[in-house]
Amino acid sequence: MKILLLEDNKRLSNLIIEALGQKNYHIDLFEDGKQAIDAIDDGYDCFILDINVPGLDGLSLLKEIRSMDKCTPAIIISANTELESIQEAYKKGCDEYLKKPFYMYELEKKIEKFCVSENLRIGLQSGFCFDVLKEILHDKNQKEVKLAKKEILLLTLFAKNLDKVVTFEQIEQYVWEGDLTTVENIRALIKRLRRKLPNNTILNQGGMGYKLNYISK
Repeated sequence: MKILLLEDNKRLSNLIIEALGQKNYHIDLFEDGKQAIDAIDDGYDCFILDINVPGLDGLSLLKEIRSMDKCTPAIIISANTELESIQEAYKKGCDEYLKKPFYMYELEKKIEKFCVSENLRIGLQSGFCFDVLKEILHDKNQKEVKLAKKEILLLTLFAKNLDKVVTFEQIEQYVWEGDLTTVENIRALIKRLRRKLPNNTILNQGGMGYKLNYISK
C-alpha cells in the first residue's frame, strides 16, 4: 500500500515511517504542503496529513485532494484539539481526525480501518489467489508467482475495483503513478500479466478498459 505522509516533525515522521514500513507500506514523506500538492495524483491508497506545516497547510491540501479524488481515505493528525478545527477537517472530507500525541498502534488501526482493502484475499480462476495486503499472487499449489512492480500495482487496482471497469485513465494514474504513458504500454502490461494468470482472468470491456474476473472475495 502506498501512503502520502505530510508531516514536518522529523522525529514523528521517522517513527511513522519505521512503524508502517514494518507492515510493508510504502511511505512518501513531504514536509511542505506545496511540495505535496504536485504528488497527490500519483496513485496513493491513503493520505496522512498534519494540519500545521510549511507552505500549504494540511486542510488546504485536503481540499485540493477532494477536488480530484472523493474516495481515497484521508487521516488528519494534529495537535489542534479545538472543535472548530476538527469540524473543518471533516467538512473538507477527512475520514478520521487523530489528535497528537497518539500511540503508533492507534494510527496503524486507523489505516487498517479506512485504507486497507476489506477484500484481503481475492480468489481467481483455477485456484489462484491474490493477497491484497501482502501483494502476493499464489498459484493453485499455493506457490508465489513472481510479479513486477507494475504488475502488482495493476492487480491491486483491480482488487480495489471489483465488479467495476478499470479504465485506461485509472491504470495510467495508479500504475504509472502520475506519469504519462500510452495505450500501447498499458496493453503490453496487460499482456504480460495475463501470461502469469489463468485464462480469462482479465477481461476486455469494449475499448473502455478491463475488468477482473474473480471467484470470491
